[in-house]
This record gives sequence, structure tokens and C-alpha cells, in this order.
Amino acid sequence: MTGEPSPARQRRILGLTFGLNVLLAAGLAVGGWTADSSSLLANALDNASDSVVYALSLFAVGAGARWKRAAATVSGALLIVFAIGVLGDTARRYIFGSEPIGATMMTLAIVAAIINLVCLRLMQSLKTSDPNIKAARTFSFNDFIGNGGILLAGAAVAWTGQQWPDLVVGAAVAAISLKGGVAILRDASDHGGQ
Repeated sequence: MTGEPSPARQRRILGLTFGLNVLLAAGLAVGGWTADSSSLLANALDNASDSVVYALSLFAVGAGARWKRAAATVSGALLIVFAIGVLGDTARRYIFGSEPIGATMMTLAIVAAIINLVCLRLMQSLKTSDPNIKAARTFSFNDFIGNGGILLAGAAVAWTGQQWPDLVVGAAVAAISLKGGVAILRDASDHGGQ
């Protein structure tokens, strides 16, 4: 298939990734709360913000360039706000303490990695220069990388009985999100001059 993917195909893939991210965000939120895990809650918030991005991207399919730039800008800004919130939660847990459960972290990280890999592959199949689709790919990639970090943190928490691996990964997920948000805003700005 050459050229831009059809709007119908874009909507199908974005709708599917939206649904997967809503379900994953809910599951990670429950698991993060139960496991007292900063990194799982960070991932849940990340997937919730991803759901908003996929919804914005879904509405931007077939829209004009101005709407697409605006939707990508909102996506990038949301990711930055999310990152700041996660950094705040990580600091709170450092000050007041937490007792994350390593086994729960590892199990949910594996499930989330599988789902996020499916989303990433779906988004990569949409070969387009549309800043919204590129933003959605950035979110999917960040999620997949974050899941690997949570898996390692869960193993370290289980092995050491300490909270610090969970806090380090929670902060790292926030840093990755911050970088991704800035990249999305730059890309949307670059497309503004075209």
C-alpha cells in the first residue's frame, strides 16, 4: 500500500488502540493501588492520557491540517502535565513511604507490555507524516519501554524488599513522557509552518 492510509483504516486502528488503552489504564490503576506501586500508577495515568490522545487523533482523522496540529499540541501538553504529576506522586511516596509488591508489578508489566506492543505495531502500520499519528506512535513506544522498566523494578522490589526501584522507574517513566511530550509539541509546531 502506497501513500497515506485511508481515513477508514486510520479510524479502525485508532479506535482499537483507544479501547485497549482504556482497559489497560483501568487494570493498571487497580493493580497499582493494590500493589502500592508508583510505577504502576504512573503507567495507568500514562495509558489514561494515551486514551485521550487516541480519541483526539481519532477525531482528527480526515480533518484539516489546523485541527490536526491543534490535536497534536493538546496531546503533547497532556503528556507533559502527566509527567509533572507522576514526578509529584513519586516525591510524595519517597517522603511518606510506600510498600510496593514486586510480584504484582511484574505480572502487570508483562500483560501491559503485550498489549502495548500490539498497539505499537498497529500504529507503526499507519505510515504517515500526520503529527497526530506520529504522536500516537510516540505514546505507544513510551508505554512499551516503560513496561520493561516496571518489570525490572518489580524484580528488584521482590529481591531487595525496598521501595526505591519502584520510585526510580516511576520517575523514569515521567522523564520519558516529558521528552515525548516536548517532541510532539515540536513536531506539531514544525507542521504549523507547512
